[in-house]
Amino acid sequence: MVPTTSTAATACTTPYSASQVYTGGMSASYNGHNWNAKWWTQGETPSTGGSGVWADQGACGGGGTSPSPTNSSPATSSPSPSPSSTPRACELSVWVAGTQYTTGTVVKYVPNGKFYVATHDNPGYDPTVSTWYWSPTTCSTDNPSPSPTSSSTTPNPGGFVVSEAQFNQMFPNRNSFYTYSGLVAALKAYPAFANTGSDTVKKQEAAAFLANINHETGGLVYVVEQNTANYPHYCDTTQSYGCPAGQAAYYGRGPIQLSWNFNYKAAGDALGIDLLHNPNLVQTDASVAWQTGIWYWMTQNGPGTMTAHNAMVNGNGFGETIRSINGSLECNGGNPAQVQSRVNAYTSFTAILGVPTGSNLSC
Repeated sequence: MVPTTSTAATACTTPYSASQVYTGGMSASYNGHNWNAKWWTQGETPSTGGSGVWADQGACGGGGTSPSPTNSSPATSSPSPSPSSTPRACELSVWVAGTQYTTGTVVKYVPNGKFYVATHDNPGYDPTVSTWYWSPTTCSTDNPSPSPTSSSTTPNPGGFVVSEAQFNQMFPNRNSFYTYSGLVAALKAYPAFANTGSDTVKKQEAAAFLANINHETGGLVYVVEQNTANYPHYCDTTQSYGCPAGQAAYYGRGPIQLSWNFNYKAAGDALGIDLLHNPNLVQTDASVAWQTGIWYWMTQNGPGTMTAHNAMVNGNGFGETIRSINGSLECNGGNPAQVQSRVNAYTSFTAILGVPTGSNLSC
């Protein structure tokens, strides 16, 4: 039997989500086509224009996850639940990317503060993008009791301004090594981190830190530096303490991609951990890994003139944090695409936390 056009067509892959981080080789469907990301991107709609990050893989349909024309029309699609069927206390159910939702589930979408009801089962598609799977709705506030699946009513451990649900939303594809509990445990090393100034400033600093490490690790995907050819280059033999763990032992690890023997020693001395002799702790202990990232953020100027922490709490803006982390290579026109990648993530994360970005975003 010769298949019909609808059954022979290439199946659509998972629909594109503006909030999701895509790294090289990941795919998404958009506007009836499948697309492959060539490198890291977020919030850039698939097209043949723009930065050129997306490669068109051709038309798709028939058997994929995207709806076909016949089942997406109002005449044949299942009716959306009416606002009157909204579960009580639905304002306490926060949408999290990658969570399986069944038809009728109501969620709050943090970036815009609105509520949406699932009109079809879906694996956590973005309500503002996948409009076939979600419809806007209203929500009763008569009963403040949390729903069984809600995580937003539990006070954030350690008083961190980013909840676990928000963290999951920011990093839907993260490596399981980068745990939220590990991040919270690391906060004790520097109590002033994301805990200085107004609530807005605290959230802006948290968003700025997470946006920069998002860029450094491809969305918290990579734990260690991927270019193994660089590994032997991070031993500064002029240091009196040398490289006791081996010349190739001080490659980039963790959320800030800590590298060089002198940085491992300085971070270890500050944190009370012997990282000079045990650099692998940064890739095996989530709390240690997070602590090294926060150590750099709080104490190191890098190629800039101030710490990233001071840049945020003193109102110098997100752009100054980029300068403190990789400004010698990216700022002043060095690599505007990399700078924009960081800015895009920061803009997305501040929206999730419900605060403005502030000024001076770029460097």
